[in-house]
Amino acid sequence: MSHTFITTGTIAAIATAVVPQQGSVGIVRVSGDEAISIAQKIFHPPGNQVWDTHRILYGYIFHPETEDIVDEALLLVMKAPRSYTRENVVEFQCHGGIIAVQQVLQICLENGARLAQPGEFTLRAFLNGRLDLTQAESITDLVGAKSPQAAQTALASLQGKLANPIRQLRSKCLDILAEIEARIDFEEDLPPLDTQGILSGVNNIIVKISKFLDTANKGEMLRVGLKVAIVGRPNVGKSSLLNAWSRNDKAIVTDLPGTTRDVVESQLVVGGIPIQVLDTAGIRNTEDTVEKIGVERSQRAAAVADLVLFTIDAGTGWISQDTEIYQRVKDKPFILVINKVDLISEKQKENLISQLPSSEIWVMTAAAQNQGIEDLEAAILEKVNYQKLQAADLDVAINQRHEAALVRAKKALQQVQITAKDSLPFDFWTIDLRSAIYALGEITGEEVTESVLDRIFSKFCIGK
Repeated sequence: MSHTFITTGTIAAIATAVVPQQGSVGIVRVSGDEAISIAQKIFHPPGNQVWDTHRILYGYIFHPETEDIVDEALLLVMKAPRSYTRENVVEFQCHGGIIAVQQVLQICLENGARLAQPGEFTLRAFLNGRLDLTQAESITDLVGAKSPQAAQTALASLQGKLANPIRQLRSKCLDILAEIEARIDFEEDLPPLDTQGILSGVNNIIVKISKFLDTANKGEMLRVGLKVAIVGRPNVGKSSLLNAWSRNDKAIVTDLPGTTRDVVESQLVVGGIPIQVLDTAGIRNTEDTVEKIGVERSQRAAAVADLVLFTIDAGTGWISQDTEIYQRVKDKPFILVINKVDLISEKQKENLISQLPSSEIWVMTAAAQNQGIEDLEAAILEKVNYQKLQAADLDVAINQRHEAALVRAKKALQQVQITAKDSLPFDFWTIDLRSAIYALGEITGEEVTESVLDRIFSKFCIGK
């Protein structure tokens, strides 16, 4: 939902997750001109503690009207501009849980602060020049990272490894634009334009933009991850496969077909990619009402999955039920998992392989014996073109907003090349150069609209 940001006044919010009986510390953050004066109204540090910047005070938070003590806490004071928002900031480090932090927040609101909007602390950091837009976005990526690699990629952007080269590309475009415009305005006073040199520079910028565009799939994969569904007929070892893969007895495993009646989920990380694994009920025709619901849910899970692990029983071999399931999943990315291979001979393995659909990726596992899991993970990475995801040789990975802006910049620069080839006047060159400069500026925030800010910061949690 869209909203207009109010960036005046002193704001306050709970900056840590609030869960009943969980977490030993809860933080209430206050930012703005009145932050320190609000803290002085409601916080009493015993003794001769000094209210100085970047010092931690010990004391009690109390209600100024009733003088009732609300919590025993620590107070961190950060005076502008040496703070996250480049404003005066105080952070109350209270006891965790719900009641203490909510009471402290309420007292702050009663004494001059207002409740922060989602992302408003980071928005102020951006507006005050503390962060650029790519760094602001990397903060929410870092908070929501589902794997160490995703966290490292977000941290690289936070350190400016995306913004700095984008600024350099924009600066080069500005230099080229200045060269061309100088010839338009002062053609008689300057030597002829080195058009080949200009076009070489444009081409170099296009090449570098293309390298960033190559990281788009990597970024999406690291942020969102893969949804993988394990499907197959009953009793082929789907639950055993999930348990062996996740190293956890999450799914019930028995010799009875139809044991799994619902979709069981597990969160894993493979090659730095977050994976949500769905163990589904065995797909078969059944009159059991509960099992029938499970089969329907299995089919829906397979339909929405990014990748299907179609599992068969090596002992039974490929039968007509497998063919029916294959017809349902063959149009989706899938890997054929031949499970329970420890129960058959080498000769039987060869015969079974000859029955399989040609040109499909297949992996042999013995899930009950924890065998074949590494081969399965390697096959998954191959299926998602993992090596291609790493090929960009960049620490950072762009998001959809960056990608859209870079595509516009690249098209504009390619149009400059076409304009030059058609020998059109320099005025036409400058039109597309300005478009490229604007698009690159959108990424870091040199060129930005309120709607873009709204779209970015509304996705943040309130305390960030």
